[in-house]
Amino acid sequence: MPRKGARQRAAGGAPTVGRRAGRTLRGVRRGAQPKVVALGGGMGLSASLTALRRITGDLTAVVTVADDGGSSGRLRDELGVLPPGDLRKALAALCGDDEWGRTWSEVIQHRFQSEGALHDHAVGNLLIVALWEQLGDHVGALDLVGKLLGAHGRVLPMSAVPLALEALVLGHDPASPGELARVRGQAAVALTPGEVREVMLVPSDPPAVPEAVAAVMDADWVVLGPGSWFSSVIPHLLVPELLDALVSTKARRVLSLNLAPQPGETDGFSPQRHVEVLVQHAPKLAFDVVLADRAAVPDGESLSRVAAERLGAEVVLAPVAAGGGSGRGAGSARHDPELLAAAYDRVFRMHGRIGPWR
Repeated sequence: MPRKGARQRAAGGAPTVGRRAGRTLRGVRRGAQPKVVALGGGMGLSASLTALRRITGDLTAVVTVADDGGSSGRLRDELGVLPPGDLRKALAALCGDDEWGRTWSEVIQHRFQSEGALHDHAVGNLLIVALWEQLGDHVGALDLVGKLLGAHGRVLPMSAVPLALEALVLGHDPASPGELARVRGQAAVALTPGEVREVMLVPSDPPAVPEAVAAVMDADWVVLGPGSWFSSVIPHLLVPELLDALVSTKARRVLSLNLAPQPGETDGFSPQRHVEVLVQHAPKLAFDVVLADRAAVPDGESLSRVAAERLGAEVVLAPVAAGGGSGRGAGSARHDPELLAAAYDRVFRMHGRIGPWR
């Protein structure tokens, strides 16, 4: 149900911010920055973090830990650790634009190419896992990596236990298009044929990382998305303690929509359908703003109606795609960090508290 007093007026678009977000945005002052928590995983979260670090120095990423593919999956299977890949990507996104930040971002993202066991392992994955083994502390190790990188923010896993993602998929078997099948594994769900109807975590009630819950409760703004909807965004809503924090926090909430449907996972989904499946998984969670790229929303009135009725949210449309990439498929659609930062900055200022932050 929408929160009492939540904005329900649809906005036709966000006015342009006075300065480019890659520079110092107007009004961001020392000691007067919003506390922002961004939740997600993969490249979607990285895009959001790259934008948000331009407008606040008080930024925390809460990252999904259900990945079971590639280097992360191999380390998870062999060592029983959390999958480090999405955590590594978040740390890389928080690196600065100076020489130190660019260098370390490239180093931790570097993948070995060989004929042996190290092939396709990312340096950052190995570094994170090594520190976990040395310190025996997921959060402390990630904080240490962030300090080494000079990261402009903090990275936390959403849970301290490795999670498996399961999905109910309609038409997964082309021979039985009307039947539901259960698909297990984040990598499999992300590329599944058929229509994903519901996703679940195994175990079904994983413990949240306490620092992640505390960050959400203490935030001024919480940003969910963009990212792979079923495998990176919705899983946060399936961790009971984290969902409780998202529902009860006094922070304002932004739902950031994708630029295009993801082949397999959300193929053919409209922006409205993205909202509806999120509500299906977390019916008590309300939002203040739904942010979307103007070119990616063919029916703004319908999205505004669904956002108001189902989330209690106002829709803000703004140009956030790089090179007009919206609507051309998930493979070519990319967020422009400066445009996305400008959109977030405008949302925070137009829909936030009056006067200096804290």
